[in-house]
Amino acid sequence: MTEATKYTFKDFASDQEVRWCPGCDDYVILRAMQKALPEMGVKKEDVVFISGIGCSSRFPYYIDSYGMHSIHGRAPAIASGVKLANPDLSVWVITGDGDSLAIGGNHFIHVLRRNLNLNIILFNNEIYGLTKGQFSPTSLIGQKTKTSPYGNTQPPFSPGELGIGAQARFFARIGGNTPKEMTQLFIEAEKFQGTSLIEVLQNCVIFNDGCFTKYTDKAVRPDKQIHLEHNKPMLFGKDRDKGLVLNGLKLEVVTLGENGITESDLLVHDAKEPDPTLHSMLVRLDYPLATGIIRAVEELTFEAREDALTKEVSANSKFNKVDDLFFSGETYQVK
Repeated sequence: MTEATKYTFKDFASDQEVRWCPGCDDYVILRAMQKALPEMGVKKEDVVFISGIGCSSRFPYYIDSYGMHSIHGRAPAIASGVKLANPDLSVWVITGDGDSLAIGGNHFIHVLRRNLNLNIILFNNEIYGLTKGQFSPTSLIGQKTKTSPYGNTQPPFSPGELGIGAQARFFARIGGNTPKEMTQLFIEAEKFQGTSLIEVLQNCVIFNDGCFTKYTDKAVRPDKQIHLEHNKPMLFGKDRDKGLVLNGLKLEVVTLGENGITESDLLVHDAKEPDPTLHSMLVRLDYPLATGIIRAVEELTFEAREDALTKEVSANSKFNKVDDLFFSGETYQVK
């Protein structure tokens, strides 16, 4: 992007009619992305959105950039190909809990393990919305759905636990009704060198309404969520009087002023700590629910490792191209 080019969110809004159910958090996510893109310093023609199948996967139609509405669960594979073909592109995977964690589970874990420099936004509404309300891999035990009318019996995946277990270097979580914080997370994800995974707690007003209300409702959010910031104390609460300490092998909620507890006693969040132990504990925490950037550890990307290997092999080879090999003599040997 040149100095003469300054985008606004309108520059990333396509001419397509946005068709989601009224009140769906997908609208919030879309607008947050359209507001974030102008702040990323990326040219419109260098932005690509790849989606799978599901309500969220209509996303590429609504962003005025390049994109592909691909096939169920395979968006990470296609996005990997796009990124490797042109490493200068800003590549975003748009997916849902059913798309990525069921049929696409294999692609999901391996793109995280490889650490390509791309971004994944996982819309988690704990249900299959587009296909009308079947239970998904994140549906809760006991949850009544079209395919579990007497209650779901299958334990749910935690996207954060699964992601960190698959060696995700960047994991963030955010409520679907917090556009300001979400916009900033998208900007930070683009700055990160490696695969970023952002789980959005997205309400489905038709088939799973209120699934995250106990955490995301404005009336309870300050007391039920802890929004983590790197190098800052783990402090939360409406009056900013509660925090987290480590008690043995467990995180414990304490109140400032009780038992002599001061802010200096609280844990300080270190998103860049390579050891994922504490990040995993934060991901599993139910009260308060951890949001914000939980993990952000930069390592060599897949592209960087492949490029280094290619240069090493090329430097030690007497053949610069296939023709050199073919015309090198009557016989040749590949070791």
